[in-house]
Amino acid sequence: MRAELILFGKRINMARQARRRALVAAIFAGFAVLMGVLWPTTHLRGTGAYAIWAAIAVCRLFLGGITPRGLVKPFNGKPPCPQVQPSPLVSLRLQIFPPVLEDEEAEFRNDERELNQRDRAHYLAYQGAGAAVAAILTVALIRATKPTWFAWLAVNPNELYFGLLLALAVLMMTLPQAILLWTEPDMEEGQ
Repeated sequence: MRAELILFGKRINMARQARRRALVAAIFAGFAVLMGVLWPTTHLRGTGAYAIWAAIAVCRLFLGGITPRGLVKPFNGKPPCPQVQPSPLVSLRLQIFPPVLEDEEAEFRNDERELNQRDRAHYLAYQGAGAAVAAILTVALIRATKPTWFAWLAVNPNELYFGLLLALAVLMMTLPQAILLWTEPDMEEGQ
């Protein structure tokens, strides 16, 4: 895990657990506000795209895990692809591959402790997500067999299911990284 977040060229120290927890709380509060604001205007018809793109942007800028940016190292341990201009040798069909330095790869590889933390975070996140899917499915099955039980709802139950599943999809994209950021104790400044 990185102790520093680089946002718009500015370095933000995230070594303290309290700062990382505040970031995680702000991210999920932002998702709740986004879905809460878009619910009355679109009834979740357009919210899905906004919420998924917001989750991708949050992972890319802040959380990491699925991208080389952010506080959490990439889960796959692969360095980012280099962005190089095509060589003039390409037209001659000659290829030159620059050597990969051990130090550059070490930054993206997870050690044993980080792999255990990653696996534990995914286990916790997806165990909760699986329980949420089972609960939503149970409610959907009850509604299919006894629709009169849900006549008191002020919203369309289909929109409610979509909203719950959308929130669950956003959680599945961001929760493992959030668990890692939330549970990691204070780090040294040099990490």
